[in-house]
Amino acid sequence: MDNTTDPALTPKEPSLHRRILEDVEGRIMSGEWPPGYRIPFEHELTAQYGCSRMTVNKALTELVKRGLIERRRKSGSFVTRPHAQSAVLEIHDIEAEVRSLGLAYRYERLSRSERTARAADRKLLDLPAGARVVDLVVVHHAGARPFCLEERLISLSAVPEASGEGFEQAPPGQWLLSQVPWSAAEHRIRAVAADRRVADLLHIPEGAACLVIERRTWSGGAYVTHVRLTYPGESHELVAEFAPNHPKA
Repeated sequence: MDNTTDPALTPKEPSLHRRILEDVEGRIMSGEWPPGYRIPFEHELTAQYGCSRMTVNKALTELVKRGLIERRRKSGSFVTRPHAQSAVLEIHDIEAEVRSLGLAYRYERLSRSERTARAADRKLLDLPAGARVVDLVVVHHAGARPFCLEERLISLSAVPEASGEGFEQAPPGQWLLSQVPWSAAEHRIRAVAADRRVADLLHIPEGAACLVIERRTWSGGAYVTHVRLTYPGESHELVAEFAPNHPKA
């Protein structure tokens, strides 16, 4: 019997270029090298991997194309902050949005309370005096960093099941989409400067630009929920697709 192994069937070792690319990408995606981290200089990677500077440059160029790092003249290469896009006219899944960036998702419920709706709550959800709401504050994380602050009110007259839901494991947006067949939504979008509370929760400087999306959804003529989503402005943008409205002939 011929025991000779067919070279074509033998797994090939990844090229040095591919190995460097995967190593650096892995450290970025795991959060080991967070946004703003300066990765080793080219000559340091050359010495570490025992390869030519051209090989290292090829790997770093590919990482720039993928949007994972940026090169700064005379300063080196730095990990970029992932840039997310959301469709303006959709109710998007924040977890799916984070995972589309290749980052690990984590959800953190900061507070939950059931209380009588205040005047401002009644105005937002068109509620009568004495109505009850669930008040939630949660943070969505992308990798090692906060991605979005969510502040939500849920009308218990519209969704009585929310009274028994702790929202400790699943985000309220996902839960609501699985429970209530919403029929319409309203978006309001604006730019704000982060106050101290928001800055602390999102790990950004006080006064940093933030993108705020406020949304009300309703079903069967009754408002279900109002949510305020606050994103660090430098890492998020809104996208809308539309077509010309041609007049009838």
